[in-house]
Amino acid sequence: MKHFHKIKLSILCVGFLAILYGLAHIDQPHRKSSDETTTMAENDISKTKPVEMAEQKIMYLTFNDGPSQNTEGILDILDRYHIKATFFITGSNPEYFHLLKKVHEQGHTLALHTYSHDYETIYSDPEAYFHDLVKLENLLNDQTGVKTNIIRFLGGSSNTISDRNRNGIMQELVKDAELLGYVYYDWNAENGDSDPKLPPETLYQNALTSVQGKNTVMMVMHDGTDNANTLTALDQTLQEFVRQGWEFRVIEDANMPTFHHQRDESTSAD
Repeated sequence: MKHFHKIKLSILCVGFLAILYGLAHIDQPHRKSSDETTTMAENDISKTKPVEMAEQKIMYLTFNDGPSQNTEGILDILDRYHIKATFFITGSNPEYFHLLKKVHEQGHTLALHTYSHDYETIYSDPEAYFHDLVKLENLLNDQTGVKTNIIRFLGGSSNTISDRNRNGIMQELVKDAELLGYVYYDWNAENGDSDPKLPPETLYQNALTSVQGKNTVMMVMHDGTDNANTLTALDQTLQEFVRQGWEFRVIEDANMPTFHHQRDESTSAD
């Protein structure tokens, strides 16, 4: 009888151990599956590369030499594309001075180029240059109430034509202008319309070529009396710039790129 109880006890112990072993391993398949899922997720994450954001492309679109009979058409095209530009004005065409107010009211920036647009007059000496500039400031203020310290030198700050009148005058004017609180802006892209004989298709191609490989651009075009081809090419040019993803901004203050030319740079715009 005692022997029977020992056998029964042994059987119970074996059974109990078997139950414990089963309980210890019953969750193992689940844990394995969970581990595999985690590993797969980690592998997926490790293989996923961050999406690279396209670098921002900023264009400061500027027009020299207006207002003229071409300015209003240019304003209409800019409005169509919801683009704001900066106009470096002259005093060459009094019959179109009234357009300065329209430029301002449409949200564009007005800045100073030259009143006379005559190299010999303004580059004879610093006094002559600033006399011309103040005359243009007064014109702008009378027509629009706008006061600005934003200027663009005729021919750019590195032009050599001015040396024919007075050698080294541009270096003098750059220093004097800065001392007087003016901020001058050159450019690093152009459509070549300083030559009014170039056809619209050439202006279009020049503009596209000029911005290639750049992410920040100061584009110079012209809305002077002789720039009808600029007006003709503008719609197609802006359409392509928009397609390429350019963001358009106006010149506002000194806390932005000035694109100052170096003396040895070749420039064609004026």
